[in-house]
Amino acid sequence: MKLAKRMLELEESATLAVSARAARMQADGIHVISFGAGEPDFPTPTHVAEAGIHAIRSGKTKYSKPASGVPAAKQAVCTKFARNNGLSYKPEQVIVTAGGKMAVFLAVHAVVDPGDEVVIPVPFWVSYPEIVKLAGGVPVYVAGSPSRDYKLSPRDLASVLTPRTRMVVFNSPSNPSGVTYSPEETHELARVVEERDLVVLSDEIYDQLTFGGQKTLSFAACGKAAYEQTITLNAGSKTFSMTGWRIGYAAGPKPIIEAMQKLDSQATSGAATFTQAALVAALTADQDCVETMRAEFEKRARHMWQRLSAMPGVTCPKPTGAFYCFPDVSGTFARLGVSGSTAFSSLLLEKARVAVVPGIAFGLDRHVRLSFACDLASINEGLDRMTGFLGG
Repeated sequence: MKLAKRMLELEESATLAVSARAARMQADGIHVISFGAGEPDFPTPTHVAEAGIHAIRSGKTKYSKPASGVPAAKQAVCTKFARNNGLSYKPEQVIVTAGGKMAVFLAVHAVVDPGDEVVIPVPFWVSYPEIVKLAGGVPVYVAGSPSRDYKLSPRDLASVLTPRTRMVVFNSPSNPSGVTYSPEETHELARVVEERDLVVLSDEIYDQLTFGGQKTLSFAACGKAAYEQTITLNAGSKTFSMTGWRIGYAAGPKPIIEAMQKLDSQATSGAATFTQAALVAALTADQDCVETMRAEFEKRARHMWQRLSAMPGVTCPKPTGAFYCFPDVSGTFARLGVSGSTAFSSLLLEKARVAVVPGIAFGLDRHVRLSFACDLASINEGLDRMTGFLGG
């Protein structure tokens, strides 16, 4: 049966594929330690879950009206951006979506025409290039120096901008590296794109999960020009452990948000109303639950980074946000008889029963990604197995 050409060119999500393979092995009775999925191991906070349950029981199970988000959810998003990011948005500048990934999809498809270039920093979240290609856009990859943990310098960014550049992706804290841009570094990049006819897609889904006193700045908060050219994305998924609720949101220039709303009206008819009720509770109620999770992630980040850094042939950028380590394991390739991250990951899974995501999926074949969104006992067992596998 003939499939559309776009489906033949589309890559499966590597992170979901690794998680699925590990789950199949577990079902076959093989004990696998999986560092694959970017999914917090904490339950959704009780007050957030109860808000969703109450919404279902009170009959909030019909279409979202409007499809772009119920008024209470849009106002909650405005409240969050003002409180945490210093950004002032009106409800008409906000869209609530069926997950953060849908917000990315809508933003790209609302802005990018076939042939338009989209600058994607390396390493990148696996879905950015595929969503760009689905829109007919051309991904343009750029990596900063390893000495800067691959963070872009102004010169790096400027070197890839052309008259065909329509969008620049900015993700801080980063998935997969856990690296975070400082406010000064963000300002420097904002000055490069200022007054250019392009849109910045700022994915800030991990903005509340930072470590070691790391300071951050929303791209749109860099000034009037940045505010007017930036779409700011977020979701309940990571900060509030709501991955399965499928609830995300975005805010930005009204014409772009309206275009995203038009597209979403034909795609999903909007996020589920009861998940929007849960989002309201998450964004407006007491935020102590966020700090509890953040503090635990910080402890795990430090522990995993230290252990990885002690392994022979492994070097690792220090994570300052999100819940990932992204070590360079190329120093082990010759000894193991492998030639890249896919072969390394396959051998690690086969011999040590540890699942990691190959770095090639994120644009860097020397690396692999490990998520520390799992309990410390599992982290230690997995790292013990990995140490034994590497002969450390």
